[in-house]
Amino acid sequence: MQPAEPLPALDDSDAAITAALARLVDKTACERFLILSHGIRRAVATVDNLTSSTAPPSLWPVKPTGGRFLTTGAGDAIRTSADNARRYGPVLAFMESIDTAALIPLYVQYYPLFQEAYRELGYPEGDFNTRLVEVIDHLLATPDIADPVALTPHAVMFKYADASLEELSAGQKLLLRMGNANAQRVKAKLRDLRHQLTRESEQSRRGRSGFAR
Repeated sequence: MQPAEPLPALDDSDAAITAALARLVDKTACERFLILSHGIRRAVATVDNLTSSTAPPSLWPVKPTGGRFLTTGAGDAIRTSADNARRYGPVLAFMESIDTAALIPLYVQYYPLFQEAYRELGYPEGDFNTRLVEVIDHLLATPDIADPVALTPHAVMFKYADASLEELSAGQKLLLRMGNANAQRVKAKLRDLRHQLTRESEQSRRGRSGFAR
């Protein structure tokens, strides 16, 4: 068996990650939907931010969806528009095109760099994979809300009329913003990812494979 190639430094990992992703999905699609510069740092920071009240788009590893947030109605009868959900179709199709089972070995291979990026955020203990599973569980707990959702004007934007929805995290609000049907597609992918991650972690505990520390 050929020995594994040494990993690049975190600062120099963009080219290797880009090449590896291009073997899983179409390179043109990667360039269309992903921000590949500082990709590992972006992924780690965004995952960690999703349970907070804000997840700055400037740190996302995924390019923001084009267009603006669409609503219907006026005054006390403002609702999310069904047309708004269509904006997310292309990026969700890209997400679903990624073979989760093929993605996990890539993640495991580069895991030391993910862990290094996690340490850079100020976590001297714990591991990123545990945090990732926690965040997946948090997103899966997002309430399933039938469309359309009631809104109220707030400055130049909108707030959810239901205070319990307005108090949700940035990640959970992102799922709501997509519309319920799209949110279910994301949750299905997250369940698949969680299953693959926990199986890999169990194999690691048994010493058969797993995450390099």
